[in-house]
Amino acid sequence: MTLLRDADLAAAFDHAARSYDTLVAANPGYHAHLRRSARRLGLADGGRGLRVLDLGCGTGASTAALTAVLPHARITAVDASAGMLQRATAKPWPDNVTFVHSPAEHLTRAAGIGEAYDAVFAAYLFRNVAEPDSILTAVHNLLAPHGRLAVHEYTLSGRAFDQAVWTAVCRGLVLPIATALGDGRLYRHLWRSVVDFDTADAFADRVRAAAFDHVRILPLPGWQTGITHTVIGRRAAGSEARDVSR
Repeated sequence: MTLLRDADLAAAFDHAARSYDTLVAANPGYHAHLRRSARRLGLADGGRGLRVLDLGCGTGASTAALTAVLPHARITAVDASAGMLQRATAKPWPDNVTFVHSPAEHLTRAAGIGEAYDAVFAAYLFRNVAEPDSILTAVHNLLAPHGRLAVHEYTLSGRAFDQAVWTAVCRGLVLPIATALGDGRLYRHLWRSVVDFDTADAFADRVRAAAFDHVRILPLPGWQTGITHTVIGRRAAGSEARDVSR
């Protein structure tokens, strides 16, 4: 199947926004895993005085994880889907959270984005963009020196067993429910986007190539071991920002 990209993907997420939270709630550990990945940023004192970018915030699950782990940070949450953001902004949030409607590809032009961030958190984003290397470069440019990155993503281990488990869960549970809700096209994309995307090791190599150091791959527990990982890194000392504006 052809993967959805750009405006087509945003439109599919717009349509699925109404049932998205219900579907992810059926995933054991979904919210706990996001909080674990947020803690892996390693930011002290609840993020007091720090600016954090939540890239690809969707309906706000990753934003909620960040506010739980970093209650004192200023959090800017960004997503390309207006429908997902509408769901996110309808929820109660503390005053230190701001939402911005923007594709990840156009961060340098988005209102409210411009100062250097101390950390960037990206959950379930990179396999859904056409040019992940370009987005990594943009993230690098947005980070302050030694700023931290945590990518929470379905990145398979490379073992055939883990791909088989992912496919079995999608075909046996997720796709039938999503199809009944009218969102089968999006969730077929989401299944295939994981199979076609980097392994965890390959994605970590991308992060290193984008001038991040201290890059590590950390697994998540439960049925998602070998399927979902946190890849963390830090903007390398002395690395220069590159111009990715369009």
